[in-house]
Amino acid sequence: MTIKPLADRVLIKIVEAETKTASGLYIPETAQEKTQTGTVVAIGDDKDMITVKNGDKVMYDKYAGTSISVNDEDHLIIKMQDIIAIVD
Repeated sequence: MTIKPLADRVLIKIVEAETKTASGLYIPETAQEKTQTGTVVAIGDDKDMITVKNGDKVMYDKYAGTSISVNDEDHLIIKMQDIIAIVD
């Protein structure tokens, strides 16, 4: 399935939370926080409003967007204004 966002919306693949600490301890799912970072997969057609490009790693607002599942992977469709930073 292919999804193409409209207008100023961006499709982001959510980055999974780390399940293991740097020291090797495993973190149970109930203790993991939902990340607010992801990778841009597709952008809408409003090129004037959208300042990110495919492949950018971004940080977004915690309660932004609509969650969807594409090919059994978690994605999020959000408005460009809900993206707060590009992560290098």
